[in-house]
Amino acid sequence: MADAATERTRPRRRRAGRSPRSLPYVLLAPAGLLMLGFIAYPMFSVLYYSLQDYNVTKPWRNGFAGLENFREIFTDDPFFWETLAFSAQWVFVEVSLQLVFGLALALIINQTFVGRAAARALVFSPWAVSGVLTSTIWILLYNPSTGLSRYLADAGIGEYGTSVLSNTGTVFWGAVIAELWRGVPFFAILILADLQSVSKDLYEAASVDGASRVRQFFHITLPHLRDAIVLSTLLRAVWEFNNVDLLYTLTNGGPAGQTTTLPLYVAQTGIHGNEFGYAAALTTVAFVILLFCSILYLRLSKFGGDDK
Repeated sequence: MADAATERTRPRRRRAGRSPRSLPYVLLAPAGLLMLGFIAYPMFSVLYYSLQDYNVTKPWRNGFAGLENFREIFTDDPFFWETLAFSAQWVFVEVSLQLVFGLALALIINQTFVGRAAARALVFSPWAVSGVLTSTIWILLYNPSTGLSRYLADAGIGEYGTSVLSNTGTVFWGAVIAELWRGVPFFAILILADLQSVSKDLYEAASVDGASRVRQFFHITLPHLRDAIVLSTLLRAVWEFNNVDLLYTLTNGGPAGQTTTLPLYVAQTGIHGNEFGYAAALTTVAFVILLFCSILYLRLSKFGGDDK
């Protein structure tokens, strides 16, 4: 009788044991389906249209094009290479300067001084401003009639009527400064958060051993911040590569196409040129470039690995 009772209860125990293991997957399924819909579908849709001739204004020309769009990109479109080169320049300059200034700001506001809370709020505030609003602020600042250039001309620096954004010699650095104002707080926030987890005992021990502040920075602070710096530079590089809002509002890719990034070229091709198939092919190429560079960067930086 005891054996029969044990056999009857054994299936129930198995069913009870299976339920908790499958429950997390059931609960995660709705979110997983939503992510699949919002991420996978757009990716496959772009890949599909990249193989098509698709122009809403010329429907009679629409149809399967195969790899023709990609052949045109790499062999017959010199503006693609120009925008790719400018995108690389833009990303390198912006991320490098934002990292340097963000690290410096994080080190400053990590110190104890009167008004530190207000200083932190002031440093972080530009990050809360949208890209279009940032562009509007800097357009007003660069306005030759009412902006900074007028007051500089009043002080004898420069000439009246000069526009930073319409001059091919100054437009790049004008856009860089505007994006720095918005991007530096991102690095300052992440680096400050990691700085506050560094044990003060390490610095005290280093001071007792006679290590200067410079040696403490290079042998304690920077090694501790390695993963935070790698992650923040990677995220910011991807965002800067995909930067459209600020450059579109500030310069619209001008003058003479000198500030046109690859994503901005994609937007101009698809929205203004109505060449959605070619724009989708450009997007696919940009995605592959970003994916390759991100994987290479993470491998070379040994992100998440132990210090040797």
